[in-house]
Amino acid sequence: MANTLLSIQVIPKTPNGEDSIPYVDRAIEVIQKSGVKHQVNALDTTMEGEITELLEVVRQMHEALVEAGSPSIISQIKIAHNPNGISMDKLTEKYR
Repeated sequence: MANTLLSIQVIPKTPNGEDSIPYVDRAIEVIQKSGVKHQVNALDTTMEGEITELLEVVRQMHEALVEAGSPSIISQIKIAHNPNGISMDKLTEKYR
């Protein structure tokens, strides 16, 4: 079982004030390609896995946004870590 949930909202600065959605889409592509369990929400994306693995995905997201032309990125991150295990499904099952 995974030991970490990490929710991230990327806020990329864009060249010439263009729309940020294509940059956010690129960040989500990095998550999708990583293979980690994730859920895209309206204002953030939650990933489930091991803490080192998830932090590496965050690093890759930032690198991809810089490569796409973003001069800077702010990310708001929330981390829930439990060495005994944690899951999105378990935390939300009573609401579904």
